[in-house]
Amino acid sequence: MVRVGIITVSDRSSRGERADLAGPEIRAWAGRMGHAVVAESIVPDERERIRDELVAFAKMGVDLILTTGGTGFAPRDVTPEATLDAIDRAAPGFAEVMRQRSLAITPHAMLSRAVAGIRGSTLIVNLPGSPKAVRENLEVIERAIPHAVELLSGGVGDCGSP
Repeated sequence: MVRVGIITVSDRSSRGERADLAGPEIRAWAGRMGHAVVAESIVPDERERIRDELVAFAKMGVDLILTTGGTGFAPRDVTPEATLDAIDRAAPGFAEVMRQRSLAITPHAMLSRAVAGIRGSTLIVNLPGSPKAVRENLEVIERAIPHAVELLSGGVGDCGSP
């Protein structure tokens, strides 16, 4: 079972001015996949705050941190920068395939600045802020997640074996 942390990045949701709809979408996905949500938070669009939350979740032993929001072009969209501050190694394939598949749905997909990476043994993936886009992007990467988590935990010895 994959232990999942969800971080919603939204100024308005963090102040209670708007309901978080994307975080619950991730929680529902995790349940369908048989994963356990073990940590969840809503933070404002502040680089240091996002980075600190990513680091705290990784220290808790979360296998997968999924962020939602703050990946676009708006001046306060700093989730990718905060993620880059928190990771040890990049995992660009996740963001690449999400953008590629999303382009078949909307040309606005090219405006995503989402990144993915690894901190210790934790995989971190940035998702968009809309519930629909969260669903679409998780469908693209969901099959790779268990193997990635297993690799990060040291549970796979030889990926090339038949």
